[in-house]
Amino acid sequence: MLFDAFNGDADGLCALHQLRLAEPAVATLVTGVKRDIGLLRKIDAQAGDHVLALDIAVEKNAGPLAALLEKGVKVRWFDHHNPGLLPTHPNFQATIDTSADTCTSLLVDRFLGGKFRIWAVTAAFGDNLHESARRAAEPLVLSMPQLDRLRALGECLNYNGYGENLADLHFHPADLYRSLSAYADPFAFIEEAPEFKTLSQGYAADMAQAAATQPSEARASGAVFSLPDAAWARRVSGVYANNLATANPNRAHALLTRSPRGHYVVSVRAPLANQRGADELCQRFATGGGRRAAAGINVLPEARIPDFIAAFFATYSS
Repeated sequence: MLFDAFNGDADGLCALHQLRLAEPAVATLVTGVKRDIGLLRKIDAQAGDHVLALDIAVEKNAGPLAALLEKGVKVRWFDHHNPGLLPTHPNFQATIDTSADTCTSLLVDRFLGGKFRIWAVTAAFGDNLHESARRAAEPLVLSMPQLDRLRALGECLNYNGYGENLADLHFHPADLYRSLSAYADPFAFIEEAPEFKTLSQGYAADMAQAAATQPSEARASGAVFSLPDAAWARRVSGVYANNLATANPNRAHALLTRSPRGHYVVSVRAPLANQRGADELCQRFATGGGRRAAAGINVLPEARIPDFIAAFFATYSS
């Protein structure tokens, strides 16, 4: 039996799409909202089964991973987040690269020799790696309008992954993948799939509300924004942070979105001009993690907000 465990954002979707275009197979899909990365706990696999894990941190799945490996399950892993200590086991095969300018889909593209690179380009745009996306696209000889359409698709796929729970999303990521999997050509998906129209309209509406938000604290080195307890705010938190980072490449950004459960969910983007520190900053707080350029905290109590803001500006000082 096969299990495909993947992050519900653009990078996870496009990484899986590339691999299944190259290696067609019927698998049980295991995914969720973008921040639901402890996916291996949901897998009941047995000896001889295979698990493909994409764009989720090894560290956040260490216990279930060890149990699966000892049961005789073969696990193949592609990721660009800090993995912690990697297991040494004959059933474990990992392709991990935490460089700030790469993403899981670009690692899969490298593994496949560029066979479905256009989807890796889409994912890199969605992950706010615009320069990496353009570099990867060079052999494809795409026009600027075509690159803009891939960027829009990547951003919309990424946007769909953000939410407190699945009810916040326009589409369950597994359903969105199933729709995506019918298209080898992303431009055909853009033109034909009703899911893209829904996502692009929702993205525009939610971003318009986010654009009216003013920072609660702003300095030359960074800015902190607070978003309300609203579905639109939860959906847009990550992509709005990406847009702020692109518009202000020398400034770090933090978005604190209030959860219905009273705490805050945090998205951090390091300055594009100096992509470092986001993972270390967020790891100082329980439920924090990510990568050097972009990281987050799943549960930040309101009482810890002053501590976070102080740590944020200490990390990103002028």
